Amino acid sequence: MTEGARDFRKVTVDRSEGFGERLLGVLLDRAHEMPPQLIAPLVAEEVGRIGGRDVSILLQDYDQLMLAPLPGMRLVVGEPERIDDSQAGRAFLSATIVEQPQAGGVRMFLPLLDGSDVVGVLAVTLSTVDDDDRRLLRRLASLVADMLVTKNSYTDQFFQARRREPMSLAAEIQWSLLPPLTMVTPQVAVAGILEPAYDVAGDSFDYALNDDVLHVAVIDAMGHGLDAAVLATVAIGAYRHARRADVGLADLYMFMDTAIDKQFGPDHFVTAQMMRLDIGTGHLQWVNAGHPAPLLIRDHRVVQALESPGTLPVGFGGATPQISDQALSRGDRILFFTDGLVEEHRTGEEQFGEERLLDFVDRAGCAGEGVQEMVRGLSHTLMQERGGVTTDDATLFLIEWCGGTADHLVTAET
Repeated sequence: MTEGARDFRKVTVDRSEGFGERLLGVLLDRAHEMPPQLIAPLVAEEVGRIGGRDVSILLQDYDQLMLAPLPGMRLVVGEPERIDDSQAGRAFLSATIVEQPQAGGVRMFLPLLDGSDVVGVLAVTLSTVDDDDRRLLRRLASLVADMLVTKNSYTDQFFQARRREPMSLAAEIQWSLLPPLTMVTPQVAVAGILEPAYDVAGDSFDYALNDDVLHVAVIDAMGHGLDAAVLATVAIGAYRHARRADVGLADLYMFMDTAIDKQFGPDHFVTAQMMRLDIGTGHLQWVNAGHPAPLLIRDHRVVQALESPGTLPVGFGGATPQISDQALSRGDRILFFTDGLVEEHRTGEEQFGEERLLDFVDRAGCAGEGVQEMVRGLSHTLMQERGGVTTDDATLFLIEWCGGTADHLVTAET
């Protein structure tokens, strides 16, 4: 090998901090006007600059069972990988890098984190791996996730890659309403899931973290199909409108109630729970308008159902609701669920029931899983226990309160 060849080799595999910053900067600069279909080839090109090859971008499918490959030039497009029993799935669930030694190199699986929501996995093979590679690839994966989420608004291609079966019009509407399925901060974490993913209609949820207050709503619109989806859309829209006006929980309920009644009349309603959690103190407040009582999970066990005075479902013109309160301890989890989860049953058989739900929640809680892994695993386990039968929408929404502050995240490094 000539001296010139050796010098060229050193340049092409330089993965120092300065090189990494230049590479990420070039990627970011080029991505601004890049059409969505060229994002994946651009990523593959830049990965090649650090000696990477066999690049795949895997996106979570809608029922959270598989990681589906994104098609594109210069990408390796193989078969979907199961989340529960693959190296890519390990990276997805743990939100950490997974390395798999192979003949001639190391296969790297990097979670694609949009904030704290894992949208998929970036897979790439390197001949050798050191800490500079890991640092650069971790940052690259974060940038790729941001680009995918941003360009997602401009194209249908990413949605299509995530679908493994046809989706109903009602489900299409519901998925367009949802916030990110997972949010994790030092003080609070949330995760939600809807089923059946490709045919959900009336169930939905929404949340927002405004300063030190987490706002959450879980709803179940009456009926099925498109009518339920339209009803749910108005309910979520009314909830967001009132929440952003910063009204109290009682007034928020009354505003939603009036909006549903004016738009649909007295024969339509939405069951709902709306809550607020002070993430600094752990003070929980909620209004229950026709839902099963949420479950308080402490030390990985269900310690009580948070029973409360109920009010009429939204749209029935109920009286001003009573606000319920609960003081949480650090590490407590609150599980909200809709009645479709416990009322499901096969023809001629008994309902799944809350007692069986409690048993499964305790089993899942003992595993010490994160909120996303717990709610996803619980949903799929319950689906299997019901024999895969789902005749009504079902929602799980889990909150974990950790307390403390997040001030350390903005402390300048010295």
